[in-house]
Amino acid sequence: MSLPYLASLALFSIGLYCILVKRDLFKVIYGICLMEFSINLFLVSLGFVTGGEVPISPTGTIVVDPLPQAMVLTAIVIEFATTVFLISVAIRLFKQYEDTDISKMRRLRG
Repeated sequence: MSLPYLASLALFSIGLYCILVKRDLFKVIYGICLMEFSINLFLVSLGFVTGGEVPISPTGTIVVDPLPQAMVLTAIVIEFATTVFLISVAIRLFKQYEDTDISKMRRLRG
C-alpha cells in the first residue's frame, strides 16, 4: 500500500473514532470533516499515475485521470457547505443548551 492510501485510512479511522467516542458536538463535527478530507485524499490518490502528465498535452504520453480531481473539487464545495451548516447548528444548540455535550442535550429533550 502506498503512503496516500495509508494516510487516508488513518484520517478516516481518526474521524470515525471522533464520531463514535467523543461527546463534544464540535469534536464530532471535526471527526466528520476528517472523514471527508480522507475520502478526498483517497480519490485524488486513485487518479494519480506515476510519470503522468496533464491530460491536455497533445502527445501520446501517459496522463493522469482528471475525473477524480473534478470530483474532489465538487466534493470540497459540498463539504464546505455542510461544515458551515453543521457549525451553525452547533452554535444554535450551544446558545440554547449552554453546553456542547451531546449526552446532556439528549437528556434535556422534552
